[in-house]
Amino acid sequence: MIRIGILGYGNLGKGVESAIRQNTDMGLVGVFTRRAPESVILKTEGVSVYHTDQLIEKKDEIDVLILCGGSATDLPVQTPEYVKYFNVVDSFDTHAKIPEHYENVNQAAKSAEKTALISIGWDPGMFSVNRLYGNVILPEGKDYTFWGKGVSQGHSDAIRRVEGVLDGKQYTIPVEEALESVRRGENPELTTRQKHLRECFVVAKEGADTRKIEEEIKNMPNYFADYDTTVHFITKEELERDHSSIPHGGFVLRSGVTGFNGENKHLIEYRLKLDSNPEFTASVIVAYARAAYRMNQEGIVGCKTIFDVAPAYLSPLSGEQLRKELL
Repeated sequence: MIRIGILGYGNLGKGVESAIRQNTDMGLVGVFTRRAPESVILKTEGVSVYHTDQLIEKKDEIDVLILCGGSATDLPVQTPEYVKYFNVVDSFDTHAKIPEHYENVNQAAKSAEKTALISIGWDPGMFSVNRLYGNVILPEGKDYTFWGKGVSQGHSDAIRRVEGVLDGKQYTIPVEEALESVRRGENPELTTRQKHLRECFVVAKEGADTRKIEEEIKNMPNYFADYDTTVHFITKEELERDHSSIPHGGFVLRSGVTGFNGENKHLIEYRLKLDSNPEFTASVIVAYARAAYRMNQEGIVGCKTIFDVAPAYLSPLSGEQLRKELL
């Protein structure tokens, strides 16, 4: 039984708790939170909630600690700190800062002879693996990644920070014609605006200037200014009724050619369609927690990414079973 600890009990932490229940070789030891432990109610009977101050005391009771904090401020501090005591898995998703995060975690993990798997999820994560497969199989080709249709939690947060906004959700939507052009093997050069649309559902405060809100959203740099953006104003009740879930997904495509003259075209396409972004991400993380445990048992220490993990480490099945049932 692989003993799992969860640090953080937001949407991702709750997803990890749920995913552990589907893996019979794992057990949840405890959940650790910065909140008052008595305020956190788990769905797993017999498991205690602790304050983060108690985490290191439990280092001999946990095989893998899953870090469910945010990439902006939590994980850059938590992962290199807690890998001194635990094998860890995180979902750090700030793509540009992954090399820096890797170096910080790798140094601490090697010193402690622990195993850390970072940036585990679906992008970065499963999409990253499929981009790699596409590149090595079709070296003469082009990569395309489309996200959505799904809720962008960062962009939704940006909407809610606009003056006069009570609440809101933002959906990222692939441009269908751009996607179909890639599928036809046309290898288009696509701008940011040509690849994705952004659709916003906004609840305005009473008396707020909706025209001003719409203009501020559409012209927001780094979030909406580079996209065709639609803003819908709806009631709080409509938002709760129609937009309470957190779906997401997307496509990774590699379009390439083979043959002495590039005469044969090929397309690799990988798609995800997710009802719950955090629950799917959690399911990926839990599978890689198994890998972290097994790799550490074999003496493989330091920081690793999804590129470094052999698929067999993810499965509870033996090598013999995998060869018989899945190969």
